[in-house]
Parts: sequence; structure tokens; C-alpha cells
Amino acid sequence: MKKGIHPDYREVVFHDLSSDYKFLTRSTVQTRDSIEFEGKTYPLVKIEVSSQSHPFYTGKNVLLDTAGRVDKFRKRYGTKENATPTSQS
Repeated sequence: MKKGIHPDYREVVFHDLSSDYKFLTRSTVQTRDSIEFEGKTYPLVKIEVSSQSHPFYTGKNVLLDTAGRVDKFRKRYGTKENATPTSQS
């Protein structure tokens, strides 16, 4: 490998904010945050979905709405009860 052209590959802690799950792995991701994990200080990457919170892996049918997208959609287009009936020809 050529020296100086590859990113720094190091141990990083990923923190799933929706389930408060943390795991240690190796990555080249750049981050300014750090965390004390298992007695050592590591760079920290905050994520919203991991295998601990994703419905496919957990088997739970939950709606992950971190940005309020569902409420925004319902506000804009209304709900099914508020919909006006259309004539069927």
C-alpha cells in the first residue's frame, strides 16, 4: 500500500440514538465527538437506526419517525376520515 493516501482506519463507537445501543467497530469515518467506552476513549458516531432498532431485525412492526415525516404528511394531505369521496363512473 502507498503511504499517505489512505484514510485513518481506527476503532470507532457507533451509538444508536433510538435504542441507546452502542457498539465498537473499525471505520474510516471522520468525527469530532468522542466517548468513554469500556475504559478507553474512542471517536463517536451517532446514528438513528441500527440492527437493534430496525424493524427488519427486531421483528417489531414499529414506525421510525425521527423527522416528523408522518405528521407532516398527515397535516398536508389529511387523514382518511377527512378525505372527500370521489364519484365512481
